[in-house]
Amino acid sequence: MSTGVDDRYALHATALSRELDWLGAVLNLRLEQHFQQHPEGFEAAPPPPPLPAGSALAELVDELGLKPAERAVLALALAPHLRPGALDLLFVRNQNLDRGFTEFGGWKAQRHGGFLPTGETAAFLVAGEHLAGRIALLDLFDALHPFIARDILRLDCEATGNEPQLSGALNVGAETLQRLQTGVWHKPDYNIQFPAKRITTDLDWSDLVLTPDVMDEIMVIQTWMRQGADLMHDWGLTRAVKPGYRSLFYGPPGTGKTLTATLLGQSVGVDVYRIDLSMVVSKYIGETEKNLARVFDQAQNRRWILFFDEADALFGKRAAVQSSNDRHANQEIAYLLQRVEDFPGVVILASNLRGNIDEAFSRRFQSMVYFPMPDAEQRLRLWRGLLPQAGRVAPGVDLEAMAEQHVLSGGAIVNVLRFAVLQAARSGATQIGAAHLRSALAKELGKEGRTVG
Repeated sequence: MSTGVDDRYALHATALSRELDWLGAVLNLRLEQHFQQHPEGFEAAPPPPPLPAGSALAELVDELGLKPAERAVLALALAPHLRPGALDLLFVRNQNLDRGFTEFGGWKAQRHGGFLPTGETAAFLVAGEHLAGRIALLDLFDALHPFIARDILRLDCEATGNEPQLSGALNVGAETLQRLQTGVWHKPDYNIQFPAKRITTDLDWSDLVLTPDVMDEIMVIQTWMRQGADLMHDWGLTRAVKPGYRSLFYGPPGTGKTLTATLLGQSVGVDVYRIDLSMVVSKYIGETEKNLARVFDQAQNRRWILFFDEADALFGKRAAVQSSNDRHANQEIAYLLQRVEDFPGVVILASNLRGNIDEAFSRRFQSMVYFPMPDAEQRLRLWRGLLPQAGRVAPGVDLEAMAEQHVLSGGAIVNVLRFAVLQAARSGATQIGAAHLRSALAKELGKEGRTVG
């Protein structure tokens, strides 16, 4: 009888277990060849095992067309997470030198007791002492290889400095590890290593109040997201036009820039990740590039929309270079601009003022969409749309007059209604009265130094 929870993972566990069994056999053979100085290489290893259909590992192997050597390296990266004891054989010491074998590579973690493989370990596994094989292995860590381009695994060389290029730790991507164990792609969320937040909404296009001209520009972006690749191919533009689309959303706060980006993603079935550049920019040299690289690396093949809020923080007008910090800031800007230009998906930058964005960057956008403050008619639509429940507004409240008299953004109207509801709840009322709204309006307008009048 089914056990429920465990059955969800049985298929994936079976595939991984077969692959790790095979890795153990390959590793044993390689050690035997090494110590007995056999001339045979990786080609003498047993072939990779067949994997159960429908398992995440089988799908990944088929999807990427992985060859035996690539499968061995991926299995090596997975071993510390799934079967750490499989690599204990590599702890063997060189009796002549009273230390480990240089050719085995490997790191010793601070807390984990097992052997952590490096690029050198991978080279030993699939190439041994064959120099041509070691050189060929470097292709697996090239930016164009699916391993790197899709963040399947990576060679972390940040801590190695000027040490040999294969001395970096061999790490499997967190999303790949999640997928291979559960069959489900993990959706990353904001943390210190991943400075982006997936944003969603329960609203739809009918809740977005924009002018026809603005909505038309948004629909152009939507058309590109749905048909861009086909259009470029059909019209022969692939050689001259980069596959991505870049747009600047600018206008006062609360006018719908973030909601529009979110709805664009939901309308075509892609995730939207917001990066607040004012939070990402680091005072520590080099950290900004590292933080942003993690976002771009994971988004590269995911069709995400990258929404850069507070874009002025990096794309604002630059002052003259007067110090090394200024020069490095310009390097960070150049790095981000290049990643934005090379990104194959949609990038949206948001700013309150178009004039805040350096003209050198403005020329790189395919569109620049202005989100104005809503007029009186649009403000009335917002008031009514945000209060859909009948009978929640007390008699005597004149929404039309409020919409006419008070120039507010959609975000500000949301704030007013939230505070008015709280005021009504505190007084035990079931309707929002004129006094509640007047108090809430005074609070919101006071943020800008305005009064209700």
